[in-house]
Amino acid sequence: MTAPNSAPRKRSNSLKLTTMLASATALTLAGCDDPGPTPQAGWDPNRGEQVEAFSYKSLEECKEAKEVTAQQCETSFAAAKADDEKNAPRYDQRATCEEVYGAGNCVPKTSQSGGGSFFTPLLTGFVIGRMLDGGGYRGTGMYRRDDQYGGGYYSTYGGRLGRDYGSGKTVISREGIDPPDAIRNAPPKVQTRTSVVSRGGFGGGRSYATSGSSYRGGFGG
Repeated sequence: MTAPNSAPRKRSNSLKLTTMLASATALTLAGCDDPGPTPQAGWDPNRGEQVEAFSYKSLEECKEAKEVTAQQCETSFAAAKADDEKNAPRYDQRATCEEVYGAGNCVPKTSQSGGGSFFTPLLTGFVIGRMLDGGGYRGTGMYRRDDQYGGGYYSTYGGRLGRDYGSGKTVISREGIDPPDAIRNAPPKVQTRTSVVSRGGFGGGRSYATSGSSYRGGFGG
């Protein structure tokens, strides 16, 4: 009576072992194109406190709008250029970059620290966020995404410009414009097409309202 019961146990053990091996193989394959652990793990530039934002395609446009002072325009403009140089999204191929930001919207660059060449999206302007705790304003670069992952305008750090439907004001997450030092100072990772697809573009797919901005092109000033 014991023989009939022994076969199912062996088969069950065999299935468990096969499942475990298959899972291990999947994890190994998934890790082949993984850029490795980064300070971004668990950090979402579109979550948390939303702050009022102003976006401009040039320094002159910012000053003419008179929504912030001329000095704040200049400080934010300078911060946007510095952030773009150090922290702009990087891609190994032009085609991969253009898949996210649109044809003709990516430019080649070379790392100043000897990290080789790569492609980054074209800086289309800059965004200024009004901090809510007496911290004044923060400025950073802005890029226009034109892809299946959501489109819209994003900051250098992946924060998406949206609209507060209650007030009608343009907003952005605080961390999307003023990230923690660990994010701001992290060495940029060069993304491949596989990593772009797995993360849904820049930092994963987002479901936030767009700001309604319609301009595109180079960064004036």
